[in-house]
Amino acid sequence: MKRAIFPGSFDPITLGHYDIIKRAVKLFDEVIVAIGINAEKKYMFSLEERMQFIKDAFANEAKVTVVSYEGLTVDFCKKNNVKFILRGLRNPADFEFEKAIAHTNRDLAPIETVFLLTAANTSYISSSIVRDVIRNHGDYTKLVPNSVRVK
Repeated sequence: MKRAIFPGSFDPITLGHYDIIKRAVKLFDEVIVAIGINAEKKYMFSLEERMQFIKDAFANEAKVTVVSYEGLTVDFCKKNNVKFILRGLRNPADFEFEKAIAHTNRDLAPIETVFLLTAANTSYISSSIVRDVIRNHGDYTKLVPNSVRVK
């Protein structure tokens, strides 16, 4: 069984993330969307809200699982018998950043990182842009799945 983890903070999930996950379910038997917990990071949405946004977005996709985890992604992979880490790339800067992490992860464990390029129509979207739009009362709904709703 080919299982991949798609780690991130997903604060909130964007249409770019959504697209990567939808394409990944065609490549893997299971895609685990894993929300990393970082006590030093300030989030706009609670862990429960972020998990629910993703669960609702993929309610009809049995191959997508949503979990949270603490610590190193490779430790999560080893503990859960996951052989692939999935990452989306928007631009060359993402590639350089992700390449260093992928090499480090491979040094730490026998885990491969699989990169998917974002779709051209979502390559400009990031969670930080979405949060800025929300903070400034803009129309964020064009940037996120329908499951993401601000109270």
